[in-house]
This record gives sequence, structure tokens and C-alpha cells, in this order.
Amino acid sequence: MQGKIIRGVGGFYYVRAEDGCTYECRAKGIFRKENRKPLPGDNVEISLVQDEEKPAGNVDEILPRKNVLIRPAVANVDQALVVFAAASPKPNLNLLDRFLIMMRKQAIPVVICFNKLDLVDEEAAQELQQTYAGCGCQVCLISVEQEAGMEEIWKLLDGKTTVVAGPSGVGKSSLTNRLQSEIRMEVGAVSRKIERGRHTTRHTELICLRKDTFFLDTPGFSSLYLPDIRREELGQYIPEFAPYEPYCRFQGCLHISEPDCAVKQALARGQISSTRYENYVLLSEELKSRKRY
Repeated sequence: MQGKIIRGVGGFYYVRAEDGCTYECRAKGIFRKENRKPLPGDNVEISLVQDEEKPAGNVDEILPRKNVLIRPAVANVDQALVVFAAASPKPNLNLLDRFLIMMRKQAIPVVICFNKLDLVDEEAAQELQQTYAGCGCQVCLISVEQEAGMEEIWKLLDGKTTVVAGPSGVGKSSLTNRLQSEIRMEVGAVSRKIERGRHTTRHTELICLRKDTFFLDTPGFSSLYLPDIRREELGQYIPEFAPYEPYCRFQGCLHISEPDCAVKQALARGQISSTRYENYVLLSEELKSRKRY
């Protein structure tokens, strides 16, 4: 029988099988010998075993993976839904840009979701949307608290396996609870002093929202290292630069100090977000320092 691993805890793997049941499974020892570890999201073949107390089985084979994320550790993701708060805590857009680069390197589509829309005015909401209008991702503005924008989220999730990520305190667990009632996620408050949420999700678990629709809440993150890319490659991960790069005077232009840079000219005309460009410069300097040491 085939199924999908929805959770792995303490050496047990919980597999939602094609018959609609969830089986508690052990993995074969051969996986350990081959240094292969089953992950949530893995499509697997299982064999059932006799257990009078609960449905149980063994994971016999891990089927070929479409992709694998390291953080969170999950396989076969169709898209990432990255959630940031529009306010409380204030969105760290440098952190968001790091996440977009990580996902773009792994060719995983991203939907950017700004939650807590009820805490900001229309001007602030529009500024967030405009900042990421050219980044190649769909941008959603929602309020889980007021159930605003939830229909759009449902349409984006339907028929896909979606990993949701973002800092703590932005409403990921509240969103998970709003989408389904079977599994209740603990919701943490945001510290008034440091404007940071507590980590309330402690393990990786796929939640079946409806047929062929899985949603994965993950522990919040407060920092992300850039993936292993060269400084000269960084501009390839900023889609807003692409229309202008062919017109830079120098091939391989870094778009920082070079003369006759078409990207900087577009920036001056307001065709590229200054926030996105400033984050690009900061990340470029980080990669430069990393190379030095």
C-alpha cells in the first residue's frame, strides 16, 4: 500500500495511506545503513502488521522525491507560503528576502502572505504589496483574526502540498487552526518588549486539509543563512533586475558601484523597490565577507 508520511516522531512515522487511514510505522533498518531518512512529505510504500491497539505498519520503500527542503526537513513540496506580520512584530524584510532567495535556488514557488492586515492602515498595506510586486511571487494581504482574505488562501492551497514558514508570532499557527479543526496548534503571544513571538510549533507535521491538499506548519525562524551561492550570482535571484541587466555597460555587473548600470538607473526612476535593492546590497556584502574568511 502507498501513502504519504505526515509526521515523524521518536523513530515512528505516521503514514496517511491511500485507504484514508493513518498508520504508525517503523522504517526498515536498510534506510539507516544507506544513510537515508524518511521525511514528512515522502511518498512511501508500506506493509501492514498485526497490532490490536492501533493501525500499524512498516515503511518498505521511499518513492523518488521531487525535492527536499533542509529547514524545515520536508520532501515533495509544491510551494511555500511564507507568512510575515504586517505589524506586531514589524516585518523584517531582509529576512523575507533571504527566504525568497533560498526557495528560488531550490526552484520552489513562493506565495508571500502578510497577516494582521487589521493592524495597519491602507497606505502601509499598499507599500508592502508594491515592494514585492516585481519579485515573481504572488502577494496576499490577510487578517486571520478577521477572516479577511481566507478565500484566496484556500484557492492557492487546493490540490497542493504547501509548506508554511516565517518568523514566530506572525500568525502561522493561527492560520493553521483557521484552515482546519482536527489538529489545534498552540498560539503564542508576541512579547511587547522585544516584538518577537515565542516558538509554538515544535515539530514538522503535514496536515491533510482535503483530498490531495496538505499543509505543513513549521517552527518559526529568526535568522537564515544565505545558501551556497557566489556573490556574482546573487543578482540572478532578484527577478526585478532581469529586464535591465542586459543594458549594463559591464557584463557581470554587480549593480553596486559600477558606472552605467541599468539596474541602478531603473532604481533611480522608481522601477525597482529601494527596499529590495538595499537588502540586495547588504546580502552582497555578506557574501563578500564570507568569501574573504
